[in-house]
Amino acid sequence: MNIIVTGSIAYDYLMRFPGRFKEHILREQLEQVSLSFLVEDMTKHWGGNAANIAYTMALLGMRPKVMGTVGRDFGDYRQWLESVHVDCSTVRQIDHMFTASFFANTDLDNNQISSFYSGAMALAKDYTLADVYDGIPDLVVISPNDPVAMLNLAEECRSRGIRFMYDPSQQIPRLNGDELRQSIKGSYALVVNAYEVELISGKTGLTINELRDQLEVLVITQGKNGSHIYHQGNLIDVPIFPVNEIKDPTGVGDAYRGGLITGMMNGWSLKLSGEVGALCATYVLEQVGTQRHQFTPGEFIARFRNHFDDDGMLDRLLQTESARS
Repeated sequence: MNIIVTGSIAYDYLMRFPGRFKEHILREQLEQVSLSFLVEDMTKHWGGNAANIAYTMALLGMRPKVMGTVGRDFGDYRQWLESVHVDCSTVRQIDHMFTASFFANTDLDNNQISSFYSGAMALAKDYTLADVYDGIPDLVVISPNDPVAMLNLAEECRSRGIRFMYDPSQQIPRLNGDELRQSIKGSYALVVNAYEVELISGKTGLTINELRDQLEVLVITQGKNGSHIYHQGNLIDVPIFPVNEIKDPTGVGDAYRGGLITGMMNGWSLKLSGEVGALCATYVLEQVGTQRHQFTPGEFIARFRNHFDDDGMLDRLLQTESARS
């Protein structure tokens, strides 16, 4: 099974502010904001949407290919991804640039203020699927990337008849209504959160019902309220998986997508796929960093069955682990 996850590959710099942003934002002064938050700690992690999604898929026994552009500082990151069975053969390294970087500051309410430096990701628009992969993959995931690269990849998938999942997420503000409407057109699935789908509706003029009608699968994550999966006129309500301790929300959506995609590509029901995504998201919530969570298939299955019923379907993860070893 050949799955290519396209999008950002980045280093994450995560900071914690020991207060609440809302207490320092003056609504009557929003036209001239000047804020600086003194943080107590900062940690550096491997991240980026595409790499995060692929990492969780690999933990679940998949061997996804990650496609993106990186800089000359990618060496240790490549070794890390390959060590957990993420295929980096479709990554392109740009030696005169640095890898993209994400800077996130999280407050006591788990609100975030973030910035993103594109670095080598800005050149992703210069590469096509055909440049890095021979043949037709089973699925392409288009996650946040250089905006032009996202548009090009969606068009390439449509023109070549490649099934693709569209996940615009953080790049929705950079895409206009026509670009979003065109990219969504022809996609197999759209995955966004509740706020993002409202942004898309506002920019494209498409209601949620209209989006549902033109997509085979529409997934709208709802934060602490789980996720809604729309398919063939039906709504599948997926709850969250109980969390032992919330440490940091960064990367939760990527982990959910990794679990969801793994389930869908294994032929599991959308409900079960969403539940697998929910547990993956919980694992990330309990760590600081988007690729700090770890589990064996056996550990994942045991924890899953404490809360959800998979009717034995997840045993396939054990078979995949056996075949890999």
